[in-house]
Amino acid sequence: MLSHKRIWAAIDALAERNDLSPSGLAKRAGLDSTTFNKSKRFAADGRPRWPSTESLAKIMEATGSSLDAFIALVSGPEATAGGTAMPLTRAGAAALSEVPLIGMAQAGAGGYFDDAGFPAGQGWETVVVPGGDLDEGAYALEITGDSMLPLYREGDVIIVSPTAQVRRGDRVVVKTRDGEVMAKTLLRQTPMVIELESANPAHPPRTFPVSDIEWMARIVWASQ
Repeated sequence: MLSHKRIWAAIDALAERNDLSPSGLAKRAGLDSTTFNKSKRFAADGRPRWPSTESLAKIMEATGSSLDAFIALVSGPEATAGGTAMPLTRAGAAALSEVPLIGMAQAGAGGYFDDAGFPAGQGWETVVVPGGDLDEGAYALEITGDSMLPLYREGDVIIVSPTAQVRRGDRVVVKTRDGEVMAKTLLRQTPMVIELESANPAHPPRTFPVSDIEWMARIVWASQ
């Protein structure tokens, strides 16, 4: 099984195998020394925070470990079960997905999405994330700004699904016809207006006529 607890246990095991503390592993990988601290593994409200795929890639490179070797740590005895999990199949390959990645600020430029909010055009990078059964057309955005603090921080990666049903209270990405792209919580949607809320109380709610919205898609995963 691939779970929050196992991922973090695998990071601890990788550090131990290289005679490092989690802080030392972070520094060797060029990350902030607090990146893998125990305090960073859960949000203030108790929600589990997952390490970013960029952080995982950096520690594997810094220690000369392959993805298969890291997955072996995730599924091995060093990482005991716990937390909300998803199936992990042979070699872990089916539990990971490679999806297109783009910065949120860059996403506002033309040519990166079709009219339905699916990724299109050129200039996309890719990122590997947990979850082998993501919806077709799912993609990753890198958070910029502070409007969704403390839920999402600058540099967090979110996975967006244009095909997932959106309901009141869902966290969503919205693109306006003016090219603004934002991560918000859907407060209310009527045939006439869409009301959005920021997690950060310093940013007031925003209301848009439906005609001003190009597309809206649900956030289905976040690396934190």
